[in-house]
Amino acid sequence: MKNYDVIVIGAGPGGMTGALYASRANLSVLMLDRGIYGGQMNNTAAIENYPGFKSVLGPDLSKDMYDGATQFGAEFAYGSVENIEDHGDYKIVKTDDGDYKAGAVIIATGSEYKKLGVPGEDKFGGRGVSYCAVCDGAFFKNREVVVIGGGDSAIEEGLYLAGLASKVTIIHRRDQLRAQKILQDRAFANDKIEFVWNTNVTEILGDDMKVTGVATKNNQTGETGEIAASGVFIYVGTLPMTSSFTTMGITDDAGWIKTDNDMATAVPGVFAIGDVRQKTLRQITTAVGDGGIAGQEAFSYLETLKDKTASAQ
Repeated sequence: MKNYDVIVIGAGPGGMTGALYASRANLSVLMLDRGIYGGQMNNTAAIENYPGFKSVLGPDLSKDMYDGATQFGAEFAYGSVENIEDHGDYKIVKTDDGDYKAGAVIIATGSEYKKLGVPGEDKFGGRGVSYCAVCDGAFFKNREVVVIGGGDSAIEEGLYLAGLASKVTIIHRRDQLRAQKILQDRAFANDKIEFVWNTNVTEILGDDMKVTGVATKNNQTGETGEIAASGVFIYVGTLPMTSSFTTMGITDDAGWIKTDNDMATAVPGVFAIGDVRQKTLRQITTAVGDGGIAGQEAFSYLETLKDKTASAQ
């Protein structure tokens, strides 16, 4: 069993920043992730709200952050974490590919897209239903698509799709958007984007091969209808990726991890950062801020353990 000072579970922007701060403090650090470093940043075409860049490609920022995170010796390994065993002064992180030991753990597993939960969604997954316009938008060049949602992600991806598709219909269950005003202004000014308000998608329609459209219902009038589309892009919220930690007593009723201002959870030596944490704003910048705090606090926690050990001798 390999032993590290700090194990970071998740290598998104928060996790990589936590690894940077901890390794720069001369701690041995392992980042664990079931996918490539960068997380959802790799699925973002242009990031326009990260300090220091007017605009930067998501994969490019991911690579730069990874290079920064590993420059002081932090390691990276693939693995799906099954649970964390708390043994007081040390933790055992159990994965599908073996176990690791650490004095402190930083959870940075992020969140995942919430499903709409209507007929046809699972059936047409990968055949017209998508949760990532950057990943799949090119398949719908010069075709009509539907975007479901009204937050930042829905409008950002709708704008991206407008550069590829012949028409983008954004369906929102309310009568106004929740997205930032600058995004709203861009979307309203784009003549390839059309809005359908106060409407729920009740089914994703298709033939034996692919999506052909969506069935809708106006939640004010009860009127039903159909909208033809070759692709359906769903952005109706996120869910915390915390199934491996639900027995630790660190999550709220919805599964988000509760922390104090130092990113510490209810379990000493276990910290949580980024989108997985109970908070209001989930952005790259906030994840990076969380990561810096957690990396430093992990160092302070381990120093406290050293002092306790020394005083006991």
